[in-house]
Amino acid sequence: MISTDFINNKQTRRKIYGIIGAVITLIIPFFLMLDNHDHHLETDQSFCPFKMLIGFPCPGCGITKSLVYFYQGDLYKSISYHILGPFVIVFCVVTILVLTTELITQKEYFNGLLYNRKLAYVLAVFLGVYHILRLIYFVQHNTFDEILRQSIWF
Repeated sequence: MISTDFINNKQTRRKIYGIIGAVITLIIPFFLMLDNHDHHLETDQSFCPFKMLIGFPCPGCGITKSLVYFYQGDLYKSISYHILGPFVIVFCVVTILVLTTELITQKEYFNGLLYNRKLAYVLAVFLGVYHILRLIYFVQHNTFDEILRQSIWF
């Protein structure tokens, strides 16, 4: 049985929230995949508030669809929606395993890597450059009317 002191610990709660967040990140696209037998995800309106408001994709647009197609076994389509989609799955699984192990053993693993500023900056720059390239491609392959149709204003 887990003592209340263990549950009340701030780091423990943060680890539990991390596990819950990773599980939710993996489960929602899984259920969308089960409902995607007619491939309606390709034609449906995006759930992204940013894209719905202005018509342009945000840096995270396409990750959910990428996870759905990864679950269906279509790696090419998964990467075409967002290059980081398959890495999100790996990251979530590793997060669940590491945080669960930390809760069981009450030891810290990978803190130097998880809280590394240089790694965070590298990932932020990569995501920024990737997003700029996606925006350039998006503008080149969509007319102004198509961009407006992807927002809620049309």
